[in-house]
Amino acid sequence: MLSSTLLQSPIAWIGVGKMGLPLITHLLNAGVVVHIYDPSTERAELSRTLGAIVHSNIQSLLLQSKYIFSSLPNDQILLDVATSQHGVLPLAQPGSTFTDTSTVSVSASEQVATCAKQFGVKYVRVALSGNPTVAKAGQLTIMASGDQSSYELILPLLRLVGSNHFYLGNQEQARLMKLVINLMISVSAGMIAEALALGRKGGLDWQQMLEVMETSAVASPMVKYKTPVLKDRDFTSTMSAIAQTKDIDLILDAAKIHGVPLHLTVTLRQMYQALIAQGGGEDDYIAIVKQVERSAGLKVDGVI
Repeated sequence: MLSSTLLQSPIAWIGVGKMGLPLITHLLNAGVVVHIYDPSTERAELSRTLGAIVHSNIQSLLLQSKYIFSSLPNDQILLDVATSQHGVLPLAQPGSTFTDTSTVSVSASEQVATCAKQFGVKYVRVALSGNPTVAKAGQLTIMASGDQSSYELILPLLRLVGSNHFYLGNQEQARLMKLVINLMISVSAGMIAEALALGRKGGLDWQQMLEVMETSAVASPMVKYKTPVLKDRDFTSTMSAIAQTKDIDLILDAAKIHGVPLHLTVTLRQMYQALIAQGGGEDDYIAIVKQVERSAGLKVDGVI
């Protein structure tokens, strides 16, 4: 249940893409007044049909609320939206809180933090573990860092979009934790792909292989989530191979900064590059299965 203060306070939201739209849907369903800005007319109209109030520019949006959220595709767009002359931080009302939910690098987030301090805006980093389907179900795991008092203030809103919540520290801990989780997801996808290719090449039945996997000791939540779509050879994207590769690049950049060798992740980066080169960039990241199958001389169509 939201506090009366937050219920009575409108929210400003920038970016209603694959993750942003389900997030604002939960807020709207709870009775929160949400003002949004997105450069995509299509996404803005989708938000309007859900009950959001659409603005044509950030300046107009920021006049509506001191609680500002964003969900953006990459480092450069975050920096443009947050720190440019006509961006959030220079134009925000005094005493505002800026909460960003994007998957971005630690270095980009640090630049936003410096700018936020300059303009007296409280900055909360919120990293989300889960894809758009999980977001629609309100079951995201939420990792936060930054100004703790601001985090506690917005926590009732975050509870509407996620089932698990962790405050990790007052700086960039949430950004790094998201990369740690994404590293495990990426390498797990590669592990699944190689295991399935080995089994197929050795003559194991595709359906039986997956049935055993999802009931065995390796049946992690990720394995259980992916086995149903793999049984159908359904590679419709929940998170594309291109997006996963972007995250791997962020992981490798962080590893370089901290001096950590990531041999498996480096190899996986090349595997995803091969998948993209073969035309699978818009497929789900688990389509790395197809890339390994091709390398093993297996056909990738008509398996089931």
